[in-house]
Amino acid sequence: MMTDPIKVLLIDNHPLVLEGLKAILDTFDSIEVVGAEPSARAGLSVARDARPDVVLIDINMPQINGIDAIGMFREEVPDTRILMLSMHDSREYISTSVLHGAVGYVLKDVSTDEIVEAIESVARGETYFSSGVTDVLLDKRTDDSDRPLTAREYSVLLLIATGQSNREIANALTISSATVETHRKKIKKKLGIQTTADLTRYAIQNGLA
Repeated sequence: MMTDPIKVLLIDNHPLVLEGLKAILDTFDSIEVVGAEPSARAGLSVARDARPDVVLIDINMPQINGIDAIGMFREEVPDTRILMLSMHDSREYISTSVLHGAVGYVLKDVSTDEIVEAIESVARGETYFSSGVTDVLLDKRTDDSDRPLTAREYSVLLLIATGQSNREIANALTISSATVETHRKKIKKKLGIQTTADLTRYAIQNGLA
């Protein structure tokens, strides 16, 4: 059965990166690059008309950086999924991106296949963190947690730590409130934590919030 290609909008202020990504992604039948723009503002203009499924955006850009742009895209094209692209594996960058509404974070030094995998994953409604990013996120887990959180559980934990309700988290991650509650219970079980207050405390103590 034929399926429509995933519409992807690329945003990066480095011309070589932008052109290189577009050239590579254009070779995949499953992806349609609907725009390649040097700034968040220009990208937003394209997104209003093209309605991309996924926006792949660099974090470090002049004027409006990628993190600040997340809210703009969520307001203008709420069905579009935001995937961050960065050379930085900083916990602060990653956490802030997720808290603002990004559903994935990919490092620029990963393979082309992994970038495509990330795009396909978030287009399906999943979250995606490249392997190097996952290592950064989980390197401060407690010693008695022999089962690390999944990327989705990590996203939920970050949003819980900001005081958001199940409904607000569900809206941010495009999942149901029941699914959020299931993740909440799994997180508590994995971390050996009983209350939401203790979850928030754990997030703060481990530099996740």
